[in-house]
Amino acid sequence: MPDIKTREIVKDVKVIDKAAVAGERMRNAFIRTKDQTQNLMDDGQASPSEYAEDKIRYAVEDTASEVGREIKRDTKKIVEKTRKANQQRKEAKRAQEQSKESPKDPPKDPPKEPSKQPSNEVKQPTTRAKQTPDPARQAERGSTRIRRTQNRTIKTSQQSAKTIKQTAKSTGQATAKTAKGTIKTAEKGVKTAQQTSKAAVKTAEATAKATKAAAEATAKAAKAAAHAARVAAKAIVAAAKVAAKAIAAAAKAVAAAIKGLVAAIAAGGWVAVVIIVVICLIGALIACFGIFFSSEDTGGEKTMQMVVQEINQEYQEKLDGIKSSVTYDELEMSGSMAVWPEVLSVYSVKVTSDPDNPQEVATITDEKEQILRDIFWEMNEISYTVSTEEVTEIIETDDGEGNIIEEEVVVTKTTLHIVVTHKTADDMASQYSFNTDQQEHLDALLEEGTASMWASVLYGVYGEDDQIVAVAISQIGNVGGMPYWSWYGFGSRVAWCACFVSWCANECGYIDIGVIPKFAGCVNGVNWFKTRGQWADGSFEPAPGMIIFFDWDSPNGESGPQDGLSDHVGIVEKVENGRVYTIEGNTSDSCARRSYPLGYYEILGYGIPAY
Repeated sequence: MPDIKTREIVKDVKVIDKAAVAGERMRNAFIRTKDQTQNLMDDGQASPSEYAEDKIRYAVEDTASEVGREIKRDTKKIVEKTRKANQQRKEAKRAQEQSKESPKDPPKDPPKEPSKQPSNEVKQPTTRAKQTPDPARQAERGSTRIRRTQNRTIKTSQQSAKTIKQTAKSTGQATAKTAKGTIKTAEKGVKTAQQTSKAAVKTAEATAKATKAAAEATAKAAKAAAHAARVAAKAIVAAAKVAAKAIAAAAKAVAAAIKGLVAAIAAGGWVAVVIIVVICLIGALIACFGIFFSSEDTGGEKTMQMVVQEINQEYQEKLDGIKSSVTYDELEMSGSMAVWPEVLSVYSVKVTSDPDNPQEVATITDEKEQILRDIFWEMNEISYTVSTEEVTEIIETDDGEGNIIEEEVVVTKTTLHIVVTHKTADDMASQYSFNTDQQEHLDALLEEGTASMWASVLYGVYGEDDQIVAVAISQIGNVGGMPYWSWYGFGSRVAWCACFVSWCANECGYIDIGVIPKFAGCVNGVNWFKTRGQWADGSFEPAPGMIIFFDWDSPNGESGPQDGLSDHVGIVEKVENGRVYTIEGNTSDSCARRSYPLGYYEILGYGIPAY
């Protein structure tokens, strides 16, 4: 029977080789894992360490799966080999049993004498049995080898896993260090970003401030441009009114001349003479209205506004001269100066209709300036008297022991009385013996609706404005002064008449463009208008939108007697029937409408905004 040959040892070596291959694969997987941990994180990981941890965990799982598969395949092959070895062992056992049963059968031939050859034949199978491996032992050996292979494979897997864990740990530490470095780099980046952000914020703030300033400047420029356009439009309207009045007056004169012409024709008069007269009348009428253009710069040395300011200064100097020439305890002033529109109207009619030397009044010459100055002083006269009287006063003294002693004392007081008397335009028309045409021209210059045109002549501004009046009217009925004094910046209630005027001006945008000042004290408001030559005294006939200032005469009140300083302020609403209507704040602690006669003695004067 042939020998049973096995190659388990060779197979066992192959199994061990496969375990080594599995270890090599694990090592390669570890190397790949190590390389992968050095790459950038995916978007799914929150940090480098987390990325490395995930990669190593996935690699270990893959390696363990691969080792398991290798062990399973090798175990399966070893089991198959063992099954085949058992089968071979059974077949060998059956063959051995058959070989033992064969010598017991009786031989058919007679027995022969034994010889040495049979002995040799008997020993030969025994020798063969020793050389043939025992299948049971071979199976046991196979099983042992399988267990050893499994143990070695498992140990190799465990060592590989341990190596992977150590590598993962070291890699994690390296990754952690890398992460720390990355974190430090990130922190530096954050700091740099913060610094850059701060610089950007500062730059943005500076840009915002510059943009805001530019926007405010643009807004102011826009307001100023709108205001200039508005002034120009008002100038055009005023000029149109003047032209319309001139045309209307001229048409009226032409109609009268035509009547005269018809009468002359009917009487057989000379038509040419009548026509010349009509032309002269029209020319005289138009020249009379030239006064409204006398403050325009025509290239001369002076304008009407300059001359008026000089004469006003002379008037004030005369009053100051009287005050300084007398020693007095009290001052009493009465009367008022003639209003400038009447003075200029008389001047215009007189100069343009002078039969000996008629002149236009749109420009100023030295001769015409002197004519105007003479007319002014003819219409205004200043006189004064001084009086003394003994009055009894009560004087309080302290006796030194805390007791107040009242004592009546008779004292002598000196009072300076200044009286200003003026003549009206009608008075001057009578004094100069104006004829009917001259009186009509005078009336046309002073008729209702010309106040704003006179303001342009006297102050270079068109002082009429309905916008601030509308704002003021909307506030009628307000009690307590909120929000005017709080808007101004006061933390508690104050005398708020000036705050009210400033608030209304601000609502119209007039403070931003410098038309009206922001003021809380009436005296400051007066000074602002006076220093700009935009001031008219109390005898002036104001236009809507002008700022009216008062100097109360209340000896026993808070404001005291009149002292030439403003105590109250309001906004002119309109002028009708010889009265000026105002809207005032802080009048009985409310916003209300008031009215006064034109030229009322407690009206200190008017601020004339350059609307």
